[in-house]
Amino acid sequence: MANLTGLAAVGNPNPNKSFEVVQPPSDSISSLCFSPKGNYLVATSWDNQVRCWEIMKSGATFGSMPKASTSHEQPVLCSTWKDDGTTVFSGGCDKQVKMWPLMAGGQAVTVAMHDAPVKEVAWIPQMNVLVTGSWDKTLKYWDTRQPNPVHTQQLPDRCYALTVNHPLMVVGTADRNLIVFNLQNPQAEFKRITSPLKYQTRCVAAFPDQQGFLVGSIEGRVGVHHLDDSQQSKNFTFKCHREGNEIYSVNALNFHPVHHTFATSGSDGAFNFWDKDSKQRLKAMSRCTQPIPCSSFNNDGSLFAYAVSYDWSKGAENHNPATAKNYIFLHVPQDTEVKGKPRIGTGGRK
Repeated sequence: MANLTGLAAVGNPNPNKSFEVVQPPSDSISSLCFSPKGNYLVATSWDNQVRCWEIMKSGATFGSMPKASTSHEQPVLCSTWKDDGTTVFSGGCDKQVKMWPLMAGGQAVTVAMHDAPVKEVAWIPQMNVLVTGSWDKTLKYWDTRQPNPVHTQQLPDRCYALTVNHPLMVVGTADRNLIVFNLQNPQAEFKRITSPLKYQTRCVAAFPDQQGFLVGSIEGRVGVHHLDDSQQSKNFTFKCHREGNEIYSVNALNFHPVHHTFATSGSDGAFNFWDKDSKQRLKAMSRCTQPIPCSSFNNDGSLFAYAVSYDWSKGAENHNPATAKNYIFLHVPQDTEVKGKPRIGTGGRK
């Protein structure tokens, strides 16, 4: 650990020359999400805060301006926007989900409750419902105008990850369960799969065409999984976020909204861009001095936001909030980094 600490102290926190977001959170950053309607970025943090910045472009450079913030009683773990870009939902260790009418300048109100921390939230515009996943081993659907959930779905274990691309929803839980839902029949499991990865699930991402999903784990590996039995031959896993014998967690998976390639962000402090169809890595970025716990593309894919902060993978004893600085950076993806490439032969390169 001494080496790592030294590296963090003297290394360059921004080796990719990204634009730095001003006034970042004062503790580890747990989620990032862009407004679906514009360049407003929300971050949640272990400092109990939910913050929003307006991201502005001036020529070839980007700047940021803090817009508003709201708070929970305990660390905040997840966030999502309503599809109209007016409202933010956030959930966390206070077992609550808050609805924050950010663009109207309103106060956050509690709209959902669980019996344990809330790990994931997603808004489903086609159903006008909020879905929340918790460590209490339930998934709940909410009409935010009503105090009680519309439906409570029991999960086999604690919810660790969630992705929605209607009608597809995939929930990753402890013990490597992946539960697939068809949201046209949201009260029944469509399929339950054991993760193709041998270790704990950290993140999932539905394919843009809803035909399958990605899953990332703590062992520096990603699985590409198709739902249709006739497509099983297209399933594969690949290694990433590794250096020599060091293996790092894959913390985030983000599909590009236009090109449908994807980014992985890891505890090694790197983010990479990939094309699942040609099985190629499009671009490997330089490692930052701390892990990347979360990341997000904006609505048109012209910006990629990523956090650089402690990710708790080495426990609370190795975290010193007084000395660890937290960053949010904005990377401008180049076409060569995010545009898919034609397949090479049959196997492609990894």
